Amino acid sequence: MERTELREILLIAADEDVVHVRQLVRKAAVAAKLSLVDQTKLVTAASELARNTLAYGGGGQVTVEVVDDGRRVGVRAEFVDEGPGIPDIGRAMSDGYTTGGGLGLGLGGARRLVDEFELDTKVSLGTRVTVTKWAR
Repeated sequence: MERTELREILLIAADEDVVHVRQLVRKAAVAAKLSLVDQTKLVTAASELARNTLAYGGGGQVTVEVVDDGRRVGVRAEFVDEGPGIPDIGRAMSDGYTTGGGLGLGLGGARRLVDEFELDTKVSLGTRVTVTKWAR
């Protein structure tokens, strides 16, 4: 059973909110004692996902939490929007696919930077992306 040690929710409605997401994720990664490399990977993935939430989802929110599964501590970030959804998940996850505006990593790049990646999207209803990075 996982327990949460720290949990914060931020709205993503403007460019400056992406900066706030990066700062919050970095704070949580330090609290979870992630290595500097893993902190950077997680912050980079979160930045891309926050930008996607804003640019393609029309804004939304992120929940960032430090989690403990009894064996390890990590950081989970869940990005939720009520935008148009992703009509072709396979294409969206493929390398090189972009509709512009992000860091160029795309969803596939974000997935490679974290330990766990979950994507739930429904056309016309929105998207939920949850990522977790565990301390080593």
